Amino acid sequence: MSIKLNSGYDMPLVGFGCWKVSNDTCAEQIYNAIKVGYRLFDGAMDYGNEKEVGQGLKKALDEGLVSREELFITSKLWNNYHDPKNVPIALEKVLKDLGLDYIDLYLIHFPIAFKFVPIEEKYPPGFYCGDGDKFIYEDVPLAETWKALEKLTKTGKVKSIGISNFNGGLVYDLLRGAEIKPAVLQIEHHPYLQQPNLVEYVQSEGIAITAYSSFGPLSFVELDHPKALETPKLFEHKSIQSIADAHKKTPAQVLLRWATQRNIAVIPKSNNPDRLHQNLVVNDFDLTKDQIDEISKLDIGLRFNNPWDWDKIPIFA
Repeated sequence: MSIKLNSGYDMPLVGFGCWKVSNDTCAEQIYNAIKVGYRLFDGAMDYGNEKEVGQGLKKALDEGLVSREELFITSKLWNNYHDPKNVPIALEKVLKDLGLDYIDLYLIHFPIAFKFVPIEEKYPPGFYCGDGDKFIYEDVPLAETWKALEKLTKTGKVKSIGISNFNGGLVYDLLRGAEIKPAVLQIEHHPYLQQPNLVEYVQSEGIAITAYSSFGPLSFVELDHPKALETPKLFEHKSIQSIADAHKKTPAQVLLRWATQRNIAVIPKSNNPDRLHQNLVVNDFDLTKDQIDEISKLDIGLRFNNPWDWDKIPIFA
């Protein structure tokens, strides 16, 4: 199953997320995911593993397991490259690391412009802005960064462009001056953080939504995120378990189907071959309205990925 993007391309409804995939195992995980049937791979400059993702892609392509046209590869522009003159530099680095001539989707990772850091100085720069652990910002309006992405689509090196971690006000403002409407908005989205108004507005504008961290706190436990450590795991929540039992599915499959049934794409990852397959096969059953309503009651507005925690950046304030 796929979503027809407003750019005219089809994006798979279920993909493989490359966030926190270890460099040591990344190439093999990508290769194995392709063997299982994954075609969408969601990566980013900031993940620091795009070379290894590219190695996994190359192995599968060389063996004829898949053609390039069957794959949907996403990357994200990191905060240090928002200045329009640096956007093409960032893309060339992405393409070189992935070993590809083009990517299918390029997202602005966060609506935040850090000071430019040359690739040869530190890559990926993460929170480094050229002076120890100090956050240094550039005065680059999002509209200017967006126009630079629009130009990339005319080169053939990027098929679709989009945004990530934008709130409704930023989306609304971006649309006022955009020549090309974002094809996708990627957001943190799980039963504890459902953002129904944002989802409704963005979809009404013909923009597809991709959810990350579909399993809620699980994505952040290994980062020792204090909120994640103290929040009940969704896999063990009695409502999720009850719905899973009713459909003879796993809690993970229920959480993913809760999103895809509402036409929201998901990008889970797993090192376990069985779970890798289970996460992909989530569209062969439907939740009832009562079950969807029951999950809706779990919303407590709990956001784990919040730039306010970095340096009091008020994206979601």
